[in-house]
Parts: sequence; structure tokens; C-alpha cells
Amino acid sequence: MIKVILCDDHALIRRGIRDTLADVDDIEVVGEAGDYGELRSLLRTTPCDVLVLDINLPGRSGLDVLHVLKDEGSPVKVLVVSMYPEDQYAIRALKAGAYGYVNKGGDPAQLVAAVRMVAQGRKYVTPEMAQMLVESLTAPATEAAHERLSDRELQTLVMIASGKRLSDIAEELTLSPKTVSVYRARVLEKLGLSNNSELTVYAIRNGLV
Repeated sequence: MIKVILCDDHALIRRGIRDTLADVDDIEVVGEAGDYGELRSLLRTTPCDVLVLDINLPGRSGLDVLHVLKDEGSPVKVLVVSMYPEDQYAIRALKAGAYGYVNKGGDPAQLVAAVRMVAQGRKYVTPEMAQMLVESLTAPATEAAHERLSDRELQTLVMIASGKRLSDIAEELTLSPKTVSVYRARVLEKLGLSNNSELTVYAIRNGLV
């Protein structure tokens, strides 16, 4: 039996994933968490084989969680599920230590297959992700400017370009507006841009939104 913990800040999403996994006989959801704090407590008391983790958590992001688990040498294998397109976060998640990346809008059967493969210690990549990985290996050394952003800076860029106000972003990420403003300033500086309109145009041209 594959023991799974779910970590997503939306209860309805967790329920959907739980119901999908409940339809098969070899997977059991043994715990659920809505944020990093709940997840840490759960991992201390509840053994699991696979952690199904959302990227967009309040406070510390899913990518932050991946870095922490990797640094601690945790044996838990992480499958990232996200609403973000694969070309935004999949490679970042894999580099941070994830065993796989699945889009929330994908086929439920894909999620089940991914959990089973990750539980075996194998990487789960879709054909689209495999193509991106090949291209990242064979592409010239030059990289897009946004690839030099930190995980949180990229998240801020995408949210601003999606039309969210700094106050909304601060609330969603459980950060202070001042902190979000600092991330925005760093993004503008690194990309050589001057305002939100230019950020939005950049994000659209580079397929980030």
C-alpha cells in the first residue's frame, strides 16, 4: 500500500485528489495539510511514501518546501501538482528535488500513474516535460532573463502579470505588502523593466501567463 500525504491550501482541491486516489486499491491518503506548518507537524507524526505537494502555498511556497526537505535529507518522495503550466515550474521543481510534476487540469489517471511511479523512486515526466528537459540540455548557454529570478521572484512576476494587485499577492502568499514590493523591485531590476505594464508584456511574450 502506497501511503500518501496531500498538501494544498484549497480544501476542495485536496478532496478532488483524495477522491481520485481513493478509486484505486494500492494507494491510501494518510494525512492532509493546508500549509507548511501543518505539513511539518504531519510529517513528524505520520509516515508516508509520497507527498503530493502544491506549488502555490501560503507563506513558504512548494518550491521552498522542496528545498527544505532536500537539505534535511528527507526520504519522502515529492510529486508536485500545480495549476501552473509545465514550462513555468516543472524543471525548477525537478531541480529542487521533486520526483514528478503533474498539472491539476490533467487526466486523473495521470495522477494515479505518477503517484505509483514516484513511490517506486522513479521520476515521472510527461512527454512535454521530457521535451523541455532535452531542449534545456541542448540549448545554447544563453538563458532568458526570467530564468535568473528566484522561485519567489518568478511567482511574483507571474501573479503581477496575471492582474493581481500587490495587496492581493501579499495576502495569498501570507507576506507583508512591503516584502512583495521588494520582490517586485528585484524583478524589475533583473529584467531591466520599469513598471507593471512592461512586466505583463514581458510575461506574455515569454509564455509565462
